[in-house]
Formats: sequence, structure tokens, C-alpha cells
Amino acid sequence: MLIRKYLGHYPPHIIQQVESLLAQGRLADFLLKRYPSVHELNNNQQLRSYVQDLKNRYLKKSSPLSKVIYDDNLHVLHNALGMHSSVSRVQGNKLKRKNEIRISAVFKKVPEPFLTMIAVHELAHLKESEHNKAFYRLCSYMLPDYQQLEFDARLYLVQLEANGPIY
Repeated sequence: MLIRKYLGHYPPHIIQQVESLLAQGRLADFLLKRYPSVHELNNNQQLRSYVQDLKNRYLKKSSPLSKVIYDDNLHVLHNALGMHSSVSRVQGNKLKRKNEIRISAVFKKVPEPFLTMIAVHELAHLKESEHNKAFYRLCSYMLPDYQQLEFDARLYLVQLEANGPIY
């Protein structure tokens, strides 16, 4: 059940391989071999700077970010790992739009590629609101190995929920 929560849309043979790794207690070793260390972006200021750099590199013309934070409640409340929101407010005779990105605090202690993957995912929502082909094309443009990193991050979430943190 746990594996299907994170990997439910993957083919059955992939799910069986992950179930086998988990049952043998080898999933943590598999992940640690591929991703031996964690990033050091521990606070919201560092996270904002990191995400802003990604945005400036790939989405220069998109609307600005007003807030980028780690959110301690995001995983629990929304069953999501990251969230983007756009709030429009009238100020005087102008309509102001504020974009926020919230990344689950789960990503405070993960390998940098996982953090990059979730940041790219949320940044892609600035241009594409739906999870469609254009959205995933944009993610792959910003991060060529996006699909593999998303899968590996899902493996980490299975490991985290089944046996606790490995980092």
C-alpha cells in the first residue's frame, strides 16, 4: 500500500522491484549509493536564493516570486511536497499578483538533486498550471534528468515513511 501511494502510476515490474528492495532492507543502501550527501540550504533565505537563481536561469520573463519557504505542515496537510500559489490583490487602481512557492520541510535534509527537482517542479507551475506534456517538457528543459530524479525522490519518500530518515 505504501509503495502504491508514491509509485502507483509506475508499471507493475517497477513496483515489484521496489517492494523487493524494501523487503530486503536494501532501499536505503540503494539511495545512499546514488545520493551520498545532503544539501546545506537549511533556512528560508538560502532556499529563496537557490530557487530565485533557478528562476533567473530558466524563467527570466515569468512573474516574480514574492515568497519561497520551507513549510513544516505541507506534507501532512496537503499530501504534497511543494506548492505554488498565486494571489491577486487590488492595490489602488492596479491588480498586483504575488507568487509563492512552499516546499515541504521534508526537503531540508535530502540530496540537492531532490531539492532541485521539487523547485523546478514548482517553478514550472509559473508557466503551466496543469501537469500536462508542456509542463513536463518545461521541467525537463530546466532539469534534463527530471523524470529520474522525480522517481528517485519518490523512492526516498517510500523509504522515509517505511523506515525513517537515512540522512
